[in-house]
Amino acid sequence: QVQLVESGGRLVQAGGSLRLSCAASGRILSVYKTGWFRQAPGKEREFIASITRIRGTTYYTDSLKGRFTISRDNAGNTVYLQMTSLKSEDTAVYYCAASPNSGWTYWGQGTQVTVSS
Repeated sequence: QVQLVESGGRLVQAGGSLRLSCAASGRILSVYKTGWFRQAPGKEREFIASITRIRGTTYYTDSLKGRFTISRDNAGNTVYLQMTSLKSEDTAVYYCAASPNSGWTYWGQGTQVTVSS
């Protein structure tokens, strides 16, 4: 089992920046990649970005690439999401998820990001 805990979500003004953290514990060595997702009210959960634990290879959804950056610490235990030039439409619950091989098996509880215009 892998446990994920997100933090860093808060109210921020449009145009501002925010960094979210996802701390992993448990069977971390089983994790191949970690990703960030978000879900806005009334919308489906959408993929933002992912990063592999060992090589640090990143992948982004095209619409957010350039404003959002995913990174990890050297141990691969914590994954970050740096968000810049935030817009009101970025308001959502942000989740991190971990994948041992294929599919997103483990999920955190989410952290709320609210962008005020």
